[in-house]
Amino acid sequence: MPIESPAQTGNDLGKTIKLPAPTAWPVILAFGMTLIFSGLLTTPAVSFLGMVLAVIGGAGWFSDVLPLEKYEVIQVLEPAPPVTTRRPAVARVEWITHELHRARLPLAIYPVSAGVKGGLAGSVAMAVLAMAYGLIANHSLWYPINLLAVGLFPGEAESTAYLNAFHLNLTVIASIIHLMTSLLVGMLYGAMLPMVPRRPVLFGGVVAPILWSGLIHSVIEFLNPVLNRRINWLWFVITQVGFGIVAGIIVSKHEQVPTWQHLPFAVRAGFETQRPINERGKEDEQP
Repeated sequence: MPIESPAQTGNDLGKTIKLPAPTAWPVILAFGMTLIFSGLLTTPAVSFLGMVLAVIGGAGWFSDVLPLEKYEVIQVLEPAPPVTTRRPAVARVEWITHELHRARLPLAIYPVSAGVKGGLAGSVAMAVLAMAYGLIANHSLWYPINLLAVGLFPGEAESTAYLNAFHLNLTVIASIIHLMTSLLVGMLYGAMLPMVPRRPVLFGGVVAPILWSGLIHSVIEFLNPVLNRRINWLWFVITQVGFGIVAGIIVSKHEQVPTWQHLPFAVRAGFETQRPINERGKEDEQP
């Protein structure tokens, strides 16, 4: 059945609108691209299937717009009547609790410097525990350092003697990875710990390390099976908990700074400046 455009509807002129026809080809194309990259971690057959679906999805998508764009005519409905209420405004809860609404929490956060200091302190604690494991299990301080770096060179992890020896390039790579990761996690602690003010050390020292250790354990087998066999997961969790406890204590000891969530967006973004505003979001009265 042919679709009539608004110009062809006669008396219905102005009551219809032309919209692009719905299509599933973009979803097929996206699914194919996902399989292509998934095949890099599984088997070439998955990538081949993804290439086939990507080509089919791309061709189907182009057929929807070339040489003529497919469209459908939608009937324009009458606008729904606006919802009205007898109340002039929505009641707020401040008159009951005398506090800001929970949507504006947290009222204060830790500064970035707290996260940096916590990440650096936690990195030292993690390094000490990791090297202690190297001495106890393999009689070498360099084993955990080299093991972190050879994640980029899976073939080198096969030799225990190689991992026990000192290698300048692996030490530099491992130090950079360890330092950058610790700083990022430390700053993440600075943003997350204000959300759990009652037990920040418990969350940062136990809950969070166990969660990300489980996440790493679930994916490293597919990314690097050789490295997965080399990792002692009990000691790995111990080092992560050590990092979390030290970083959580350092971050939680810092004084929090108030946020600007109660201010209008234009003021927070710097688009405009108002008179001095106190911490409750009200303008200070000036003579």
